[in-house]
Amino acid sequence: MEDALFFPIFVRNKSFCSVTKPYSMNSYITLAAQPDVLIQAFNADHILAYVMATFLIGVFVLLFYNRLYFLREQDAKTQIQSFNGRLALIMQTGNLQLWLYDVDKRHYITLSEMGEYDKEYIPIDFSENFDREDFERLRKVIFDICEGRQDVSSSISLRSNSKHKTDQRNYEVRLSIFDRDEKGKPLTLLGIQHDVTADRAKQKKVRQLLMRYHTVFNTSLIDMLYYDSKGVLRDINSKACQSFGVPYHEYVLENEFLLENNPFFNGLEMGKMDNTRTTSIVNFDDYTEERYHTKEFGLSGKLYYESTINPIRNEEGQLEGFYMAGRNVTEMVESYHRQQESTKILRKVTEDIQTYISNINYALRVSDVRLVNYYPSSFTLEISRNVAEGQLPLSQLRCIRMATPRFRRKVSSVLNRMDHLSPHPIVETIETEIRDSKGRQIWLMFHMVPMKDGEGRVIRYFGLCRNLTDMVEMEGRLAVETKKAQETELLKQSFLTNMSYEIRTPLNTVVGFAELFESEHDVADEPVFVEEIKRNSNTLLKLVNDILFLSRLDANMLEYTKNDVDFSLIFDSHCQLGWSGVKSTVKTIIENPYEHLVVDIDFEQLGKVIERLCTLAVLFTDEGFIRAKYEYRHGELAISIEDSGNGIDEQTLPHVFDRFVRDQHGRIIGTGLDLPIIKTLVEQMGGSIELQSEAGKGTTVWVTIPCVAKTIEKKREIII
Repeated sequence: MEDALFFPIFVRNKSFCSVTKPYSMNSYITLAAQPDVLIQAFNADHILAYVMATFLIGVFVLLFYNRLYFLREQDAKTQIQSFNGRLALIMQTGNLQLWLYDVDKRHYITLSEMGEYDKEYIPIDFSENFDREDFERLRKVIFDICEGRQDVSSSISLRSNSKHKTDQRNYEVRLSIFDRDEKGKPLTLLGIQHDVTADRAKQKKVRQLLMRYHTVFNTSLIDMLYYDSKGVLRDINSKACQSFGVPYHEYVLENEFLLENNPFFNGLEMGKMDNTRTTSIVNFDDYTEERYHTKEFGLSGKLYYESTINPIRNEEGQLEGFYMAGRNVTEMVESYHRQQESTKILRKVTEDIQTYISNINYALRVSDVRLVNYYPSSFTLEISRNVAEGQLPLSQLRCIRMATPRFRRKVSSVLNRMDHLSPHPIVETIETEIRDSKGRQIWLMFHMVPMKDGEGRVIRYFGLCRNLTDMVEMEGRLAVETKKAQETELLKQSFLTNMSYEIRTPLNTVVGFAELFESEHDVADEPVFVEEIKRNSNTLLKLVNDILFLSRLDANMLEYTKNDVDFSLIFDSHCQLGWSGVKSTVKTIIENPYEHLVVDIDFEQLGKVIERLCTLAVLFTDEGFIRAKYEYRHGELAISIEDSGNGIDEQTLPHVFDRFVRDQHGRIIGTGLDLPIIKTLVEQMGGSIELQSEAGKGTTVWVTIPCVAKTIEKKREIII
């Protein structure tokens, strides 16, 4: 503080001395004798010094901050250029393009690779880059994000607008909110557009390669096996399963059989193995069951087998697996040994042809396909099961009569086209009058192709006839199930509508009586208001509880636990709880014929069933009686609740177990969910429920629950 004051004082004294220097001592004394003049001079010098100091400090601070701002701006520009370079590199290597969507203007703004504004488009111009339908989906997603109906980060697939399919590009666009206003409303959306055309092409190529691999592998006429680099069997075709007696394809994959345990593998070192062809003679009687599973596969005796083991290596030369192709040549070798040397070649050719025909016949038999020939010259259709068997000739009239009436015109049209030697293939599906072993009408699909002579003239039609009965039946079932699903959806909508109505009714009553407290009313009426509010609140609470409980039942979330319970001791208490609100004019009767009856049941859920049935009996009975009784017979606990109340009319009776059902007077049965809950509980416990009622004569409900009685001890007499 002292240093701060020193400078202005020094300047002031210096200025003062310079002013007073020309004067004499007397003049100085004269000025000193005039205090006002001295103070005025002193204050002027003081202010001038402060102004000069402040100005100099301000200039210094401005220069300092100007330099600091310049350096920071240079660093920021360098960092922005670095970030823009990285962004451009990422966009180039990742096939990315950025664009913005202005929510207020509804314009699209493309960004350059450096993240700068490139060009602004109106929607119709921007849509020219994409397929029309895809762009409409994009616009819908944008509107949903702007209005908050969809997640702020969404992805959508788009195709480019191209006349030629080969030039069409595929994009993945991810949308996110780029800027918001003060209220959080989106102002700008950011679209990151990724060109995935190459990736889609690669995926398609991989799928095609996999499909070709599986087709060749599984349809091969020789045994094919694939082992991984550790020598573990990972795949086997159906032909090899048949050759080795494998029960099913997944069996060998689950047990992880090793290549070193393969009897046809000569024990070569797997790491150094090259393409190896082996011919083996194996006597399975000499192999142990623990290692080779010979008995499990039904393998015994001597087997001649030819195989080729080919190692698979990657580009670095590392081993990735082995393919083993082989076939059982036992029959061919034995035949070769039995015949003379002159017939060896002929026999081998014959066996190969028979094997080929057998494979064709096997494929026809397994796929339930028939061979078909049609000869326009003789107007005859021939059908055979396989290549070896004779063919069944059919005339045109018989072909037409084999079809059902609605398909006979189609059959006639197909025959007419073949008679006129149509050069095009013919594919038709026909429903026939023939029935299979299940009594179903057989559906046949004919695929015929024209066979031509050397001069290109059609001489006959050859094709396949496939049985599509199972497929047609499955489609029919699917249509039925679809209709059922639609009906279920309608029931669900009806349930929700009724539920909302039933909840609003007591809720409106509660709200109405509550509002009466705020209006002018008689104090004496307040107990009535309170009672109505309490009664409707209880009704609303019970209805909500029933809805929640029924939802748990529909979702199968309720667990049932069976315990050994003496039912004779708990039956009375559940009945009393159920008819606690019974009127004085109604007599309640409990028939409990057992001293002890120990059964394994879920007494908690069964107790809810008994209580609800008794409560419903009380609601519909103003006078007369209510009787509850039970009996154990033939592995079932049979319970009946009978009342002499109002009963249920004939029109309502078939629908009593539906939800929110009303009788002919518009009255709802209980809460509307009691009987549906009871029925669901009983059925989920494995039991059944029946109801018999007549208007004005009462109702009887029977419930049977399967259980096992551990102790049965009847009373000597029944006390009513």
